[in-house]
Amino acid sequence: MARAATTTDAFNAVAEPRRRQLLDVLTGGERSVSDLVDRLGLSQPLVSKHLRVLREVGLVQVRDEGRQRLYRLDAGPLRSIVDWLAPFERAMAERFDLMDDVIQELKAQEESDGDNDQLGEGHPSH
Repeated sequence: MARAATTTDAFNAVAEPRRRQLLDVLTGGERSVSDLVDRLGLSQPLVSKHLRVLREVGLVQVRDEGRQRLYRLDAGPLRSIVDWLAPFERAMAERFDLMDDVIQELKAQEESDGDNDQLGEGHPSH
C-alpha cells in the first residue's frame, strides 16, 4: 500500500514530529527561517523542507520582508483535526467523570471508616 502524500491534508502534515515542533514555535508569532533554525537546532534545508509542506497544506503563511521570508501559523486547517478528536475528548471526559465518582466514593468510605475507628467501632477489641 502506497504511503499517503504528506501534502494532502493537515493530518499528514502534523504526523511528522519536526513539523509539530515548527508549529509549536510559530504559535509564539511570526519567525524567519534562520530564527526557526536557531530555535530548533535543525539545518536550514530541513526547516525549509518542512515549512514547504506546512505551507502547502495551509498551516503556515509566508511573507517577504526585505531579504527575509517570515512564516506565521495559520491554525485554520487544524480545525479538521480538532473536529475529528472531539468524540474522543468526550469519551475521555466521561471516563474521567466516572473515575471522579469512584474517587469520591472511596474518600467518603475512608472518612466513614476513620470516623468509626475514632468511635471505637469496627474493631472487635473495643
